[in-house]
Amino acid sequence: MRRAAKNSHAPHPSLLAVSYAGKRPFPATCPICSRTKAACLGPLQTTTDGKMGEIRLPRHMFLWSMSVVYLFAFVSLYVQIPGLYGNEGILPARWLITPTEKPLAELLQDTPTLLWLCPQLGLDIQQGLELICLLGILLSFGAMVLQPLRDSMVFLCLWVLYLSLYQVGKVFLYFQWDNLLLETGFLTILIAPLNLFRWKSSFKYHDNITFWLVRWLLFRLMFASGVVKLTSRCPTWWGLTALTYHYETQCIPTPLAWYAHQLPQWFQKLSVVGTFVIEIAVPFLFFAPIRCLRLTAFYLQVLLQVLIILTGNYNFFNLITIILCFSLLDDDQVGSWFGHGKKKKDMAHSWPQAIISWAALLIELGVYVLIIYGTRLYFELEVDWETKSMSSKTGLYRAVRTFTYHQFNHFLKMVTLPSIWIGVLSLTWEVVIAMFKCACVRGFFWKLWAIVQLAVFVTAATGIFAISLVPYTFIEYDTHSNIWPGVRKAYEMVDRYQVVNSYGLFRRMTGVGGRPEVVIEGSMDKVNWMEIEFMYKPGNVSGPPPVVVPHQPRLDWQMWFAALGSHSQSPWFSTLVHRLLQGSKDVIDLIQVDKSKYPFSQQPPAYIRAHLYKYWSHPKRWWRRQYVEEFFPTVSLGDSTLESLLWQHGIKDNSPVERSPDGPIPDALRLLRAYIQPLSGPLVLWTLFCTGAAICLLKTFCSRAPRASKPRAAPAETKRKAKDSPGTGLEKKDQGKKREEPASIQGGSKVSEERSTDADRRVWKRK
Repeated sequence: MRRAAKNSHAPHPSLLAVSYAGKRPFPATCPICSRTKAACLGPLQTTTDGKMGEIRLPRHMFLWSMSVVYLFAFVSLYVQIPGLYGNEGILPARWLITPTEKPLAELLQDTPTLLWLCPQLGLDIQQGLELICLLGILLSFGAMVLQPLRDSMVFLCLWVLYLSLYQVGKVFLYFQWDNLLLETGFLTILIAPLNLFRWKSSFKYHDNITFWLVRWLLFRLMFASGVVKLTSRCPTWWGLTALTYHYETQCIPTPLAWYAHQLPQWFQKLSVVGTFVIEIAVPFLFFAPIRCLRLTAFYLQVLLQVLIILTGNYNFFNLITIILCFSLLDDDQVGSWFGHGKKKKDMAHSWPQAIISWAALLIELGVYVLIIYGTRLYFELEVDWETKSMSSKTGLYRAVRTFTYHQFNHFLKMVTLPSIWIGVLSLTWEVVIAMFKCACVRGFFWKLWAIVQLAVFVTAATGIFAISLVPYTFIEYDTHSNIWPGVRKAYEMVDRYQVVNSYGLFRRMTGVGGRPEVVIEGSMDKVNWMEIEFMYKPGNVSGPPPVVVPHQPRLDWQMWFAALGSHSQSPWFSTLVHRLLQGSKDVIDLIQVDKSKYPFSQQPPAYIRAHLYKYWSHPKRWWRRQYVEEFFPTVSLGDSTLESLLWQHGIKDNSPVERSPDGPIPDALRLLRAYIQPLSGPLVLWTLFCTGAAICLLKTFCSRAPRASKPRAAPAETKRKAKDSPGTGLEKKDQGKKREEPASIQGGSKVSEERSTDADRRVWKRK
């Protein structure tokens, strides 16, 4: 009976051999029967095929990177909360979270945010926002430096915290990268292991399925971003001149953007073509069955994102995109970066393997040729080396063009539905592989447990994939209209939680006739005016553009959007002017942390106005500008014009500001705020990140330090251990033989491993 109990979960001999040949480490004893790993690997440690665990390193990279991005997001927002959403901020959050007699469940259903709990905690809304950010910072920093905290429950808390901020963020938090962070964060909950109480990570059979959702999100993000550039009918994208204006007209350029703007026009046009190829054609390689094609797609996507990071301050958006690209990697590729890749075997391949290898190589070359040929055919690029110019025959409507808007619409109709079926087939393949792995688990109860887990995550992955089709098909009307009504209803139910979103970046190129910029001026006598210079957005024509990534100064970003229209299209601008006239320190900190650079640090201005300028990149200095028109009229406190604007936009603050409550938590929040307030956002952010990165590096070096060899046990102690150790007589005999071998062989030589494996196989056959 005892022997039968041990054999009930013993692995198959073929799986045993594969497990020894694999790279995954196994514990010294089986967690089920306490036998040695040479006798039993246990159902949780059984490797079903050579592909098991091949995404472990990319998965760990993904989880670590997501904790870093969460840290960036929470820190960046924390330093701006008083000025944006504080009691004396531009858009106080207390306007949205007002006391009511509705039950808490109904409030959470209408506006899912933890700020409804502030009265129970004795906090006002501003302190609640700060507490949420601080909790997010602590959890993300802990997940960054401690692997056990990269857990599903921890990432669930991070997602709930950021969603709570998003619900009251309004215009300052309604960016596509905030939506992308919430969607990626929700997928991270499914990808992360549930090992918070075990302090030990393990591979699950559904990991490939949940990680596949990241690849599908990457495809939707990149493909839609490329498509909307052409469906928007923007003449700069169709004329391949978009990047001629992009570097100087983007929100907050970097110093390298100035140099990129000076590049020749033919190179700018070629860069636009490369952008179309990377964003429209290359994403289909994400689902290619050939590994080299997926790796090529990975490096092209990362190249594009790195170039964007170098030439523009887009906070953590491009970092998330690079993190999504990890879904295209495997352990061998990541290991090759650190010199631990799989070594090529010297033995000759069999003829079927050779045929498959050559066929894959030919297909790979054929795909590259097809992409290059298609690019040459549709764009008809012609380079004139004498005049150093490039021409193309793309256009919107003209029949002489080889690639028109109507032709692209026809192409989009043909490719949208097949792209969905490609996703269906790719997901089905991952599910089939996972089912095969579960079927190979030994033991009825362990197999049942693996199947139950697989069923849950397959259902979740299928549901997320189905509802993601609704925002994905926004790019093509006919396909979107044919979506099953049940899927639409499910999408509407989860829309408020930002589980899936639609994307489309750089739809139209703005600032073709010059970069519009709003310049605020203040005066004490209405005669002498002084400009109020922002820390990050262009203002001073002699000042170089800053590098603030991954911090996002949200007021500076909204100032860029405000310049694209009239001040009536940006109601918050009237509140900004009102707060500056009041001398709100929290709002002033958003503009200048260094009070010496703010001209009205001693006394608020009596009058404020705003003018609209056009900025251009200057070949000898950073900027040149030209006055366009008045953007906001001259106003003062109590001015009828300002009061009417505040009433008109419904942002007049008549409710008295209640005194902040006292208590240990509010006092701690005020103390920390007083310490952080004089520091700039990038300084706080990079200080925390460098601290966490230093801790991670220190842990890595300590784990790689050589450990002192344990002293050999005395003969009597060795015999006692051998006598008390469980196992069959043959196992004891093998252990005795192993003690008689030289120490060099016992140290893990190849001969010792082969002998141990042969002994284990003999044990299996005898049983």
